[in-house]
Amino acid sequence: MHGLILAGGEGSRLLASGITVPKALMPVAGQPQVRRLVAACRRVGCETVTCAVRDDLAAAVTAALADAGVAIVPLRTATSLHTLEAGLRSIAPGDVLCSLVDTVMPDGDWDAAHTAAVRAMRDADAVVAVTPFVDDESPLWADVDADGIVAGFTPGAKRRVVTGGVYWFNARARAAATEAVQSGVMRLRGFLARLIETHHRIRAVEVPRIVDVDTSADLVVARALIEGGLA
Repeated sequence: MHGLILAGGEGSRLLASGITVPKALMPVAGQPQVRRLVAACRRVGCETVTCAVRDDLAAAVTAALADAGVAIVPLRTATSLHTLEAGLRSIAPGDVLCSLVDTVMPDGDWDAAHTAAVRAMRDADAVVAVTPFVDDESPLWADVDADGIVAGFTPGAKRRVVTGGVYWFNARARAAATEAVQSGVMRLRGFLARLIETHHRIRAVEVPRIVDVDTSADLVVARALIEGGLA
């Protein structure tokens, strides 16, 4: 299993809310967010960890990590899907644990989700972390059946869960990311929908709370979650 952190976005909503520190470097519970994600990947046993980061932030992220064991891939891409595809191409063959850089959840939930995802990957091409905790302006709802299989991504699902920005991909799903980009798919959520359309099996693992940090208000919630102060 390889770890991949996607940090190629502009962070415009965070900046508009008054936070001038890039998402990868924003402090959450005393350390930069990218360090938290690297630690999570290492803790669950990822063989390698790669950070796909916007080119103008590569030097700052490298300095913040202060860890020669993390591969930094500088890039400038149009969307998160393009960042994902470029990141996947830079990694050796094998399954991949992928997280968006603005995804925050407690260490125990990371560990439990990864253990469940590894089991789910036995008969799935991809696994998505989902949560009933909706704290996003534009959530991606997941239609998950009783067996944990994702039937689609729609707000009309019976179970009210949303994707949380953490994914696991096998070789078939990795190849499908390249095919999606070549076919003109422009967003990560479009790629996930395309996986189902092209008969790839996606399973879900549920996490009690995941915070997607897009604004200063989200950052307050994320810190409360990590520090145990979120009711």
